[in-house]
Amino acid sequence: MIINFEPADLTMNRIFTNPYLIMLTVIATLGGLLFGYDTAVISGTVASLKHVFIDPYHWPETTANVMHGLLVSSALIGCIIGGFSGGIISLKFGRRKGLILAAALFLISALGSSMPEVFFQPVGTADETFILAFIIYRLIGGIGVGIASMLSPMYIAEISPAKVRGTLVSWNQFAIIFGMLIVYFVNYNIARQGDDSWLHHMGWRWMFASETIPAGLFLMLLMIVPETPRYLVIKNDKAGALKILKKINGEREAGGILESIVKTINQPAGSNRLFSYGYLVIIIGVLLAVFQQFVGINVVLYYAPEIFRNMGSGTDTALLQTIIVGIINLSFTVLAIFTVDRWGRKPLQITGALGMAFFMIVLGFTFFLEQVNIISLICMLGYVACFALSWGPVTWVLLSEIFPNRIRGRAMALAVAAMWISNLAISWTFPILNNSTVMNQVFHHGFSYWIYGIMGILAALFVRRYVPETKGKSLEELENTWK
Repeated sequence: MIINFEPADLTMNRIFTNPYLIMLTVIATLGGLLFGYDTAVISGTVASLKHVFIDPYHWPETTANVMHGLLVSSALIGCIIGGFSGGIISLKFGRRKGLILAAALFLISALGSSMPEVFFQPVGTADETFILAFIIYRLIGGIGVGIASMLSPMYIAEISPAKVRGTLVSWNQFAIIFGMLIVYFVNYNIARQGDDSWLHHMGWRWMFASETIPAGLFLMLLMIVPETPRYLVIKNDKAGALKILKKINGEREAGGILESIVKTINQPAGSNRLFSYGYLVIIIGVLLAVFQQFVGINVVLYYAPEIFRNMGSGTDTALLQTIIVGIINLSFTVLAIFTVDRWGRKPLQITGALGMAFFMIVLGFTFFLEQVNIISLICMLGYVACFALSWGPVTWVLLSEIFPNRIRGRAMALAVAAMWISNLAISWTFPILNNSTVMNQVFHHGFSYWIYGIMGILAALFVRRYVPETKGKSLEELENTWK
């Protein structure tokens, strides 16, 4: 079933009055919301997972830290698989069906992660022997995240008019952060239902189970959206593509847009190979994805309660401070949405990277000097604000724009997979660095933040030198950059 709105004749200043375009964008961004929800739900369960699955084994410190890091970041391995497979899925089955698959995986993971013992013994009796089952369910959710993280912004970019594409794709990042903020509130309120003992026994289960609500809603709504015009042209359905383009861009513009899409897709044989437009565009896309993670954002998002505990906060206070991080993240993402098509991509990326570098380096010094106080909190919030204004939304905008039509699926899959590999590396190594007795005797938890600060400086230099400005250009016009 496809909802059928009458086509709208649009001028750019009335683009957001088109209910059809808004509906498609909102539904696609639910993939981003689940991306944020699934990756951030772990933040409220870190201590409980350690208590249930790690502590009973009485491993040596290094082994326990490595296994704890793997447990927390296990979904990221699935994200890598989902990222790599997203290109094949998007080409073989389409953008829409790929998102439907992601929604189903979210639903399975939410139920399984909350009840890893469900097929073996009564619910609520899981112990450390179910660590593998838990990891598998988190892997399944990670595959869904990997697919959605690629296909949601791609879907939005492929349906969006050029002059508002940056804004509309940025709403996907808003949804990611909104999903994180929702789950911070959910985790906080669940944690308040009992003491730490209850949280270790049942509370963490409710945190994972809560994801079934947005996952089920996403799965149902995807049944009423169409495929993207560009994918329909790839499958030689020009009539279907024109029908969608008319409803999005209006009768007058649809024909010309379809013609330009057909022209770029009907290239000579061989132009659909991954490196047919050269190596530079692929390298730039991969490095954008890698730097987005190497600046350390997911350390803050995944381990925020643990970081605040290192600052001396209790469990409830740490979760409450994590909510403040989410509010800052969301607020500055909104600012990015309204500036990305006005100021451009490069200025936001460069400014944001330098801001993040400054705050991470200062944060590291507050730990190193053992002066963890309000300045430390300000540094964390300032860092998150800089990321939300730049590398959070704008990286996804650039990744959805810079790749030519014929290779977009595979190229974006490669970049997204590189992003998740980088995320895994950062998320896995942080507890090893942060919980090391030897490292903390010298650096007092500050060393890792200095690494992320240096990465911010390198990210700014990279964007200044190699990344093209994409503001205001159609996806077809951008192909000339690489030709």
